[in-house]
Amino acid sequence: MPRLRRSDCAAPGIARRSRGRGFEYLDPDGERVDDAETLERIRALAIPPAWRDVWICLDPLGHLQATGIDAAGRKQYRYHDRWRARRDREKFDQMVEFGSALPRLRRRVTRDLRAGRKLSRPRVLASATRLLDLGFFRIGSEDYAADNQTYGLATMLRRHVSIERDEVVFDYPAKGGRRRVQAIADGDVRAVVAALKRRRGGGRELLAFRDDGRWVDVRSADINAYVKEITGGDFTAKDFRTWNATVLAAVALAARVPRSSRTSRQRAVRGAVETVARYLGNTPAVCRASYIDPRVVDRFDAGDTIAPALARLGGEPDLGSPRKRARIEAAVLDLLDEPGD
Repeated sequence: MPRLRRSDCAAPGIARRSRGRGFEYLDPDGERVDDAETLERIRALAIPPAWRDVWICLDPLGHLQATGIDAAGRKQYRYHDRWRARRDREKFDQMVEFGSALPRLRRRVTRDLRAGRKLSRPRVLASATRLLDLGFFRIGSEDYAADNQTYGLATMLRRHVSIERDEVVFDYPAKGGRRRVQAIADGDVRAVVAALKRRRGGGRELLAFRDDGRWVDVRSADINAYVKEITGGDFTAKDFRTWNATVLAAVALAARVPRSSRTSRQRAVRGAVETVARYLGNTPAVCRASYIDPRVVDRFDAGDTIAPALARLGGEPDLGSPRKRARIEAAVLDLLDEPGD
């Protein structure tokens, strides 16, 4: 199979231009592209009609196949299928490393959360990290919040949060404009979030820390840097969603006995993916492709799940219990670490 080559969207490429009710494509010399194979490749990229300033790679083996500006003014990218598959493999390959680093990260987070009552940088970042661990939050983008008024953890506003008895309740417009309500029952986080919500001074954003007498807003880069510093790995906030989706999928599949029928196995996988999608606030298709480690599904197809580990715990698999969660996650790590068939 021919190797992919690095491509650069600053290099000459194919342009798209409206024509009638559709589009035509022009090469760097302004000549109309009529080669059937090239046009089929372009169609397969499924470039949205709303994109403007479209650039399409001349090389069918370029790792980056197309770029454009979407309706919100953001630059978007279309990568070669093989490149995307490789990046996905790399992302999932590091899930074992991430899961193994979580106990150390959680110990440090607990220590920072309980280090006094000041809203210091370590304490606030520890609170954000605990929320990522427990709440399946997207991290959020400052630019995206400004342009679309949709939010993630790092861009959450104080008005999006309420304190109700022993819970912190987040009620906010998430990605895509969908309302999302999440309740977190954690005493350490509640103490920090309650203090942040009622603080005097600072901006509208929830997450901020005191530094030399002034309030500093927490950015997504601050949270990612905190996670990387403690784990020593190249991990980000998104890895929490990938890990949690994988654990939830493993738990959901463990409740479904693998059958000999391919149709029944597919139905079981579909049900598990839908369960995870509800937790994450994604579509099942995105959840399956981007968040659930495919090895969990592969093991299920081979008749292997974490059901024996769950049976040893007794009762329902309670991910809200730190002790049970640690044992469930250890079983998932063992499952992912098994050699494939």
